[in-house]
Amino acid sequence: QVQLVESGGGLVQAGGSLRLSCAASGRTFSNYAMGWFRQAPGLERELVAGISGSGGATYIPDSAKGRFTISRDNAKNTVYLQMNSLKPEDTAVYYCAAAKTWGVVMTADRYDSWGQGIQVTVSS
Repeated sequence: QVQLVESGGGLVQAGGSLRLSCAASGRTFSNYAMGWFRQAPGLERELVAGISGSGGATYIPDSAKGRFTISRDNAKNTVYLQMNSLKPEDTAVYYCAAAKTWGVVMTADRYDSWGQGIQVTVSS
């Protein structure tokens, strides 16, 4: 397992942007597929972006397509989530997760390690 620490959350107005970062411990970061999930009160945790270990493949669901971008810097052991054109419905706790595999992972139960979560609030 890896230790994950998210940063970059906060309060933003609708239409604004935020970039979340997730720093991972360990020396084999490229062996892990990474994902960003979010969970709003009363709702299930949902995937908003996934990326393969090399960074060559990504997945963005329709709810975030065109607005969110995932990227990673394996030299810095960090994965990023760039969020643009934010909407009030994007308000949630955002979690970074790692799965010890190379391809993009789209289901939460395949992720081995989770960050503590970070709040993102979008005001209208």
